Amino acid sequence: MTAPGDRIARVALGRLFEPGDTRLARLVAELGAGRVYELLQAEQDVRGISASVSRDVAARLQGVRPERELEAAAEAGVRFVCPGDAEWPCRLDDLDHVEPLQGRGGAPLGLWVKGRLSLAEAGDPSVSVVGSRSATSYGTSVASKIAAGLADSGVTVISGAAFGIDQAAHRGALAMRGRTVAVLACGVDRAYPAAHKELLDYIVDVGAVVSELPLGCSPTRFRFLSRNRVIAALSRGTVVVEAAVRSGALNTANWAQRLSRVLMGVPGPVTSAPSEGVHQLIRLSNASLVTNADDVLELLSPPGANLSVETRGQVYLRDRLSAREQQILDAVPISRGASLDSVARVAGIGAAEVAVALSLLRGRGFVEEAGARWRLATAP
Repeated sequence: MTAPGDRIARVALGRLFEPGDTRLARLVAELGAGRVYELLQAEQDVRGISASVSRDVAARLQGVRPERELEAAAEAGVRFVCPGDAEWPCRLDDLDHVEPLQGRGGAPLGLWVKGRLSLAEAGDPSVSVVGSRSATSYGTSVASKIAAGLADSGVTVISGAAFGIDQAAHRGALAMRGRTVAVLACGVDRAYPAAHKELLDYIVDVGAVVSELPLGCSPTRFRFLSRNRVIAALSRGTVVVEAAVRSGALNTANWAQRLSRVLMGVPGPVTSAPSEGVHQLIRLSNASLVTNADDVLELLSPPGANLSVETRGQVYLRDRLSAREQQILDAVPISRGASLDSVARVAGIGAAEVAVALSLLRGRGFVEEAGARWRLATAP
């Protein structure tokens, strides 16, 4: 169980520093959140934080009221989950053991959570489905079907509630009454984008909306980058559906690789710019190609479990013939009949063997004989 002092310190530090601040993550790992907060309150030098940052923090400390923030959150139906809590997703701790990316890194100080779903319940199994905001109808359709299939199999679908692929992923999971988690780059009391307020309200009713940022915080570009590492860390694997070469979804994919999560990509048309980034991931062997939920489940399961059915074309009666019988059948004309000798000559097989084979093929309805001449049956 998290000590009250540690929880208070984490709430305060989350108000003072941006999510994914690598300097703070290092200090908290070394000294503990409570000790770092004490040193900042005492305006003492803290190793790894510059004097200018310390002065800035000292000035803003006067307005930080972590106890009041927790009270206000509780009144709004929001809880603060941090390391040591039963609900804390331990997968997030992996972020402390990988190299930073674009100046962001480290495990979150904690997560503000709004919703009925416990993060402990949502964590396993779980898959992130991410992609372009400017998604095509192809991309949204595939993302929705994959998410629906995963949710129907008991997998939690995690995404970022953005336009395009994120929205399709959440809706696909909700359509199956499955579990879904939206990770925001703003406070969980804000609907971003505003057009998704109804969607986010629904997710709160059946799933969970989470963020590192305290209530009232607005989204910024860097906060989206920080958010992406949480999306990747929360899940066992990440599926990228449509991502251009500069898509933010590739940032999430990069985090998934660093965290040794299963990385998957859905191919699109080779002429489609929104799929160019995904194709690059697959071409460089960084991502496994998937086309449906069964493919994803197979990659996430132990060897030999949840094997997807190999796609095969339709099997026709002719496919069940031996190679020799098919060779003879190919030599039989379609409409004008041919003599036994003619069929044998075209097939390149002796007349005696051809005679036996034609009799068998006639019995199976493949050929018919009229006046000692052979032709293909009209309805084989």
